[in-house]
Amino acid sequence: MSLNERALALAEALAADADRCRVTTARLPGGGRLLDAGVVAPGGLEAGLCLARICLAGLGEVSLVPARPGLSATLDVMVRSDHPLPACLGSQYAGWQIAVGDFFAMGSGPMRAIAGREPLLNDLNLSEEFPQALGVLETDRLPDDEVFAHLGDKLSLPPDDITLVVASVTSLAGMLQVVARSLETALHKLHQLGFDLTRVVSGAGVAPLPPPGGKALSAMGRSNDAILYGGEVTLWVRGDDASLSEVGPRIPSSASRDFGRPFEEIFARYDRDFYKIDPQLFSPAVVTLVNLDTGRSQRFGKLSPEVLAKSCGK
Repeated sequence: MSLNERALALAEALAADADRCRVTTARLPGGGRLLDAGVVAPGGLEAGLCLARICLAGLGEVSLVPARPGLSATLDVMVRSDHPLPACLGSQYAGWQIAVGDFFAMGSGPMRAIAGREPLLNDLNLSEEFPQALGVLETDRLPDDEVFAHLGDKLSLPPDDITLVVASVTSLAGMLQVVARSLETALHKLHQLGFDLTRVVSGAGVAPLPPPGGKALSAMGRSNDAILYGGEVTLWVRGDDASLSEVGPRIPSSASRDFGRPFEEIFARYDRDFYKIDPQLFSPAVVTLVNLDTGRSQRFGKLSPEVLAKSCGK
């Protein structure tokens, strides 16, 4: 079953349970199908869990668990997958910036695998063909027919065959699905470091669920800080221990020169230019590598509850 087929099945289930999950569904005049989980619709925790599972194309599980002590949160978001590469990098990673007129969104979901626009997908052989596409947009506005037409052109599909699930990071559902990316950030960082990701067998991650609401920039900052300063990821891998000892200290966010301040402050320091920020920052606070061949476990990085407290206004 393809990534898009899996994700579309989950989107159908969410649409069928729309009232309980407090989401709305619509078929636009141009044919595109839209599920609003947190732009105009209220959404909530259940919508956020569904949205995060859709982002993973059904190849990972997401749950809410009691927060670890001292991390300025009441709940943690836990994610796990036995298929981490297609789930996290083939689907969940927000690798598509979508700009149409004054509409902007960060695009994730398995539609990326159909578009094949990112070198990451080609590097990992994660592209696919399917007659329908499922995308997840992090945005503060509902997409219109023009957005669906733009995506249809990039996907070589009519808008009728495109389903978009949308939420703002200022909503509870949108915040939850972003914080569910702790595992994905670790894998992406390893890819940037040139690590052979085929060695990764399974993965799990946890990060605190910060308060949503307020201005979009502040909410975005809190969602990043949850992973950068409170995220913990475990990867079960195969191979030698020496290479893990070498790459391990370079994985956590503390390896970055920009580590140590709330993300909103860092963003402002670089004049709100995302691409001026040290790319080594975007990874979990702590990463544990468990070698299935040798039985050795190595832990790298540190949690920073004081930065999280500042980020969340405590």
